[in-house]
Amino acid sequence: MTTYNNLHLKPSRTSKTFKAACSIVVMFLALLVANPAAAQDKTITLNEALQLGLANSKQLKLSQSRIDQAVSQYEQAKDRSLPTGSASFGYNRAQIPAHTLKLGEESLSLPTSANAYLGTLSLNQVIWAGNKLRYARESTTLLTEVARLDAENDKDQIAYAIINAYYNLYKVLQSQKVVQQNLNTIDAQIKQSQRFFEQGLVTKNDVLRFQLQRSNIELNGIDLENNRKIINYNMNILLGLPESTELNIAQINEGAQAIGTLSAYLDSAMANRAELRQADVRAKVAETNVKSIKANASPTLSASGSAYYVGVSGNPLPKSGNFITPISIGLTLGWDFGTLWNNKNKVKEAQLQREEVVINKGITTDNIRNEVNQSYQNYKMAVEKINLLQTSINQAQENNRILENKYRSNISSATDRADAQTLLYQAEINLELAKADAGLAYYTLLKSTGKLNK
Repeated sequence: MTTYNNLHLKPSRTSKTFKAACSIVVMFLALLVANPAAAQDKTITLNEALQLGLANSKQLKLSQSRIDQAVSQYEQAKDRSLPTGSASFGYNRAQIPAHTLKLGEESLSLPTSANAYLGTLSLNQVIWAGNKLRYARESTTLLTEVARLDAENDKDQIAYAIINAYYNLYKVLQSQKVVQQNLNTIDAQIKQSQRFFEQGLVTKNDVLRFQLQRSNIELNGIDLENNRKIINYNMNILLGLPESTELNIAQINEGAQAIGTLSAYLDSAMANRAELRQADVRAKVAETNVKSIKANASPTLSASGSAYYVGVSGNPLPKSGNFITPISIGLTLGWDFGTLWNNKNKVKEAQLQREEVVINKGITTDNIRNEVNQSYQNYKMAVEKINLLQTSINQAQENNRILENKYRSNISSATDRADAQTLLYQAEINLELAKADAGLAYYTLLKSTGKLNK
């Protein structure tokens, strides 16, 4: 009955109803306790992280918006080749207070007021303007391609940022395991040293030395936890997850990938890097810009048609004889020959911009080749570290086996036995970290060749 009072429930006449109410309360409290934890913890694979990050990236949405703007500018360039037209209709009323004009003995009387209507309709079509309209369409088409390549490059950058954060979080979590293992080992050593101190076998300084070692390990653990929180928060932002989500990384079981020759990776980068394709497109844009500016010196030919309605009656649609409707059709050939001397410097500037694009492509090419070489060498080194650490694990396993046998034979101390276990565990974790480094180095190599998302 005390439990019921604490829950603020009053027993009903029907015990079954009362028990059902208690069950509902218990289930409700269980949901309150369990659901938040379930909602905040998430174990995620690399593929899942990439899918979430690319789907929720604000940067990619911005890139798509830029593509849409470039397409809109292309459509506007097409619209400029269409005819232009205008129409207007106006009404004028004139009041003539002094409407009598005397010419000697003769006089001329005018009306006191007059109404007039004027309507115009015109169409104009440029037939020739030195291909400026065609160059405008070509330029906007190329700029649309540049925007698409920007989006492709942004996708690679975002994917790599996700991969980098994923592996860094994995390395921090693995390092935390080492810290916890070291704490367990040092606690056992502290407990043993305290027992030996009580027996007079060791000094107080020996106990303090182990305690100081534990404090240093705890400090390292604090740094790791701070790094984990920062990386975890950044990953939640990248993936579009709630900021309170605690991410766990699925075990990375990827082996070392087969590696080809450096020349093969360089050729792949030259063929696939978006920056180089962008440079080619920008060179075409610059060339088109030179042609467009040169076209300023060309004559222009345009056709026009106009129709007018002039009514002098008070009725906007008067009877025949009270209005006129002249219609004109014509061709206009024009030439601003001043461009022969005031356009040449504009052409020179456009040519210099074209040369700058070519030079920038050369600089970009050199940077990409350096990036590929560095990524290639880093991956080779990471694979060599894995092979070396595998050897160290074999050595640590043998050392652990020997000390285990000595400990069972009372030849070695428990401290030596614990140290051997710690060394083996540290070697195993180092191998996991090396595998993570190799995995990240491989994705870095793929990114440098432009094949990260292919």
